[in-house]
Amino acid sequence: MFYIFNMDHNNILAVVLAGGKSKRFGRDKSQVKLGNKRLIDYILNEIKDIYNDILIVTNEPIKFLNSNKISITSDIKKDLGPLGGVFSAMKWARDNKKDYKWISTFPIDTPFFKKEHLIKFYKEINLGKCDLFFMRSKNTRHNIFGLWSLGLFEKLELALDKGDRKVELWANDIGVKTIDFENENNKDPFFNINTMEDLEIAKKLLENDKL
Repeated sequence: MFYIFNMDHNNILAVVLAGGKSKRFGRDKSQVKLGNKRLIDYILNEIKDIYNDILIVTNEPIKFLNSNKISITSDIKKDLGPLGGVFSAMKWARDNKKDYKWISTFPIDTPFFKKEHLIKFYKEINLGKCDLFFMRSKNTRHNIFGLWSLGLFEKLELALDKGDRKVELWANDIGVKTIDFENENNKDPFFNINTMEDLEIAKKLLENDKL
C-alpha cells in the first residue's frame, strides 16, 4: 500500500495537466515523440501503478497509453491556465462523486521525473500544516508538481471568477509549503521541454543513458 502519512493513495486523484497551448513549442507537446514514446506517456508510466484513477485535463483529442484507470475531461472555461485545469479536475471529482480528498498534479513535459521523486515528496509532507504543497529544486518552485486539498475548491473558484490566473501568486496568497529536491546524477528530474531546442537536449540525455 502506498501511504501519505495517515492517508493512502485511495484519497488522491492523479491529474495530468495537458490543456496548455504549447505556444513556445509550436504544436501539442503531449504528442511529441521522445525516443519511442509520446511525451505524455513518460509521466503516465511513472504514476499509473500508484493511483486508482488518473485524470487528464485536455482541450484537444490526444493519444496516450492504454489504461482503464485513465479518464479525460476538458477545461470548464478555456484560457484560465493551470489554475483552471486544477479547478476543472476538482469539479470533475465532485460531479462524478469521487471520494477524493486531494489531487496530485503533474505536467506532460518532464520526461525525467520518476516515481521515486513522488514517493519522496509524499513522505516529507505534513498534512496538518497546509492544504497545498509544491516541489522545489535549485530554489525554483515547481507549481505544477503539487498536492492540492479538495477543500480549496471554493477558494479557487472565487479566485478564478475574480480573474486570478497565476498559480504562483494564488498559492502565495492562500499559503503553500514546499518540499526540496536535489538533483541526482546531474540529471534534473524537473527538466521540462518548452522548445524544440529543449527536445534536442532531452534526446541527448536519453542517448547518454544508453551508453
